[in-house]
Amino acid sequence: MQQPDLNSLRIDKSMKNAPQSGGGSRWARWSKWWILGGIALFLLLGAARFINNRLNAATEIETVRVSSTTGGAANVPAGEVLLSATGYIVAHHKIQVASKVVGKVAWIGVEKGDRVTQGQVITRLEDDEYRAQLQQAQGQLVSLEARLQELQNGSRPEEIEVARANLEREKADLANAKINLDRTARLLKDGVASQQNYDDAKSRYDVQAARVDSLERTYQLVKIGPRQELSAQVRGEILRARGAVDFAQTQLANTVIRAPITGTILERVVERGEFVTTGFVGDRGAKGYVVSMADLNDLQVELDINQNDFAKLGSKQRGTLRTDAFRDRSYQGFIEEISPEANRQKATVQVKVKVLNPDEYLRPDMNATVDFLSEPKPGATTSTNSATPTRTIYVPASAVRDGAVFVNLNGKAVKRTVKTGGSTSQGVRIDEGLIGGEDVIINIPSGLKDGDKVRVKQ
Repeated sequence: MQQPDLNSLRIDKSMKNAPQSGGGSRWARWSKWWILGGIALFLLLGAARFINNRLNAATEIETVRVSSTTGGAANVPAGEVLLSATGYIVAHHKIQVASKVVGKVAWIGVEKGDRVTQGQVITRLEDDEYRAQLQQAQGQLVSLEARLQELQNGSRPEEIEVARANLEREKADLANAKINLDRTARLLKDGVASQQNYDDAKSRYDVQAARVDSLERTYQLVKIGPRQELSAQVRGEILRARGAVDFAQTQLANTVIRAPITGTILERVVERGEFVTTGFVGDRGAKGYVVSMADLNDLQVELDINQNDFAKLGSKQRGTLRTDAFRDRSYQGFIEEISPEANRQKATVQVKVKVLNPDEYLRPDMNATVDFLSEPKPGATTSTNSATPTRTIYVPASAVRDGAVFVNLNGKAVKRTVKTGGSTSQGVRIDEGLIGGEDVIINIPSGLKDGDKVRVKQ
């Protein structure tokens, strides 16, 4: 009977592809779009990172150090140019002014570039805690000094009189106890008093005699005064208290930071409210110093001299220096310091040339070129009207492109327009644009632009 009903059951194929209704179908559609969106975002981020790495990747380069040759007469008192070297101006003594105590900056009165005199107040730290410590130390000292004065003055007359009165009272009690003891002894002998009565009277007499002896000694001590050892102990405590006061005063004075020399503020590293410490310093934690300063009237030029050229120089070697910023100004100097060891990696020896006549045009970290001069020959004379020595610079031909060269400066390619002369076996002559000592890029990579990141090929 059920077979016909079962045969009548059929699946309507027209509903197979019909859209389903309800929340399940909507969730399926949104899930598909979220998955596709996530995949697309991942691909976009990967592509952006790849493009960024390609754009910011450092280009491998080859460099050569530019050298210069000099000729002509020197416009200096005597001597010819033996060697030219390029370096940087540095302050002979650069000072980082630090604090001797820990504290928070309450006031700072200098800015970068300010000129200060020795002893001038630069910074003040909050000093409430240090003032409180000083008051505590001073109070302890006053207390100990009063104690010592008391010991030195000895007992007051009133104290001596009190001790004497106490002694006399106890002596009277002792005399009364002696009379009572003698009476009890006679009564015991006559058989009127018992042995117990006599023993009690004898005990009272002994106790009173001991009290009189104790008060006698106390009276003598009061009259003599305190022991010398006690006074010496208090004197020692006073010395320690005075040291504590001096230390607290020093700590309080150290909250005022003063300029150690007369000079110029090169850097200011703290602001009001920042913490200054004397211990370990982190990148974002408390500061280890408040300002850096130097005397800009005491400048040097720091040079790295190639070991092949080092034999040309000697102690106190004279030289003339110029800067790129002010090429029309020249300064005199001499070698003041020679490093006791060479640089193995650079194959150089560091020397420092003292600037004899610095002015406001010279500033630390400016690049400068020094022409070292030979010593004058005996009897030789020079003319002050002689021409300025000519300096000829040559670079490899592969370093010049479209009237410009690229210089490797701190990992970046810096384009410099140059004026070229003739070509020789030494390379292309550069008449303008270079001064010597630069690291010029040779075999310039195609597509290299001004400002691109570069790294020297190993």
